[in-house]
Amino acid sequence: MDDARVMLETHEMPTHWYNVVADMSTPPSPPLGPDGNPATPEQMGAIFPGQILEQEMSAERWIPIPEAVREVYKIWRPSPLMRAVRLEKALDTPARIYFKYEGVSPAGSHKPNSAVPQAYYNREAGIRRLTTETGAGQWGSSISFAGQMFGLEVRVYMVKVSYGQKPYRRLMMQTWGAEVFASPSELTETGRRILSQDPDSPGSLGIAISEAVEEAAGRADTNYTLGSVLNHVLLHQTVIGLEAKKQFDKIGAYPDVIFGPCGGGSSFGGIAFPFLADKAAGEKRAEGLRCVAVEPSSCPTLTKGAYAYDFGDASGFTPLMKMYTLGHDFMPPGIHAGGLRYHGDSPLVSQLYHEGLLEAVAVPQVETFEAGLLFARNEGIIPAPESCHAIRATIDEALRCRERGEPKTLLFNLTGHGHFDMSAYERMLAGQLENFDYPAEAIASSLAHLPKLNEG
Repeated sequence: MDDARVMLETHEMPTHWYNVVADMSTPPSPPLGPDGNPATPEQMGAIFPGQILEQEMSAERWIPIPEAVREVYKIWRPSPLMRAVRLEKALDTPARIYFKYEGVSPAGSHKPNSAVPQAYYNREAGIRRLTTETGAGQWGSSISFAGQMFGLEVRVYMVKVSYGQKPYRRLMMQTWGAEVFASPSELTETGRRILSQDPDSPGSLGIAISEAVEEAAGRADTNYTLGSVLNHVLLHQTVIGLEAKKQFDKIGAYPDVIFGPCGGGSSFGGIAFPFLADKAAGEKRAEGLRCVAVEPSSCPTLTKGAYAYDFGDASGFTPLMKMYTLGHDFMPPGIHAGGLRYHGDSPLVSQLYHEGLLEAVAVPQVETFEAGLLFARNEGIIPAPESCHAIRATIDEALRCRERGEPKTLLFNLTGHGHFDMSAYERMLAGQLENFDYPAEAIASSLAHLPKLNEG
């Protein structure tokens, strides 16, 4: 088979999601309530439906994908596995570069992979409204689309800096019937408190999460949805890696290194976890497999954060989670990769990284956009700023392959297209983008505010 574009038939779409917890040597650390004890189902049930909570706590290896979810998935799934032949030639590398292209979804990113089942499970539980946060707008767009598919009202708190940078993402959400508000807003106690302290606050994902959770917890007809970080979100995203494995099988190949952009960890876990299953099973082809999470140097959660219990939001509404964190009151700079501006990381990704099963690298903003431009000018697809991080790390690995004469097979997750991020490319082309390495003293100051429990 020609490996330039490897497709699957609809009937080859996964029927189950893969749960990496089943193959972890150490059980995940439980989320904790405000008293420092494991959070109870009742505490979590205030904002999540029962089936989502079951998935969040499950250690079952395979979780069935409901038929109603698979029917909506069929709008764009299975997504293509593509080989970047022109990029390989431009780099003069012996490496073979493949990417899983998730920009074919209605929202233009991987995020509907979890938005659709979350909307479905909430509808089945009798919920009428959903709240959520969004940074770059990909998750907000996705839950707005999914809400429309299942007849749910959606309210989105969009990080203020992205609300201004990405008006067409906001309009996508509104086209699918969602309400969208810049966060921090005057609609919640959290928003009003932040604005009283800093009327010009650019917002953060942590603040937007607090607003969305606060509203959901205060209304019986409303639940909260999250686009990354939690176990059930990474579970849903494993359709990416499961499809990729089947596609590699079709061409008789297997990746040596997998790269994925990493903010909260959903897209990285989605492509990497199903391959880690091969490693856990002792498959020979996965013996030397490397999985590399790529984050911005301005928000270096894995590479410079602390592995500790912390809140997932700025106000402490969420349970405490054991994760790599920069501190829940960390205020990231307004880089254009809005989906990677998050203080923490998935507890699952964090634990696997802490145990040495995953790698992480941080890359600067300008270099990521340089990689995105090189990719677009050779492969034609304009990548989202988040995806540019994975492209940067892949290019760097391909250049090392050139230096060493190594014909490795590289795979990266192209999480979405950049059609609604052209203002960022405009600034790049005008020479106006800057790098920002977050100062060590600022990180230390934020980490000083971590909850004082179980930090070992």
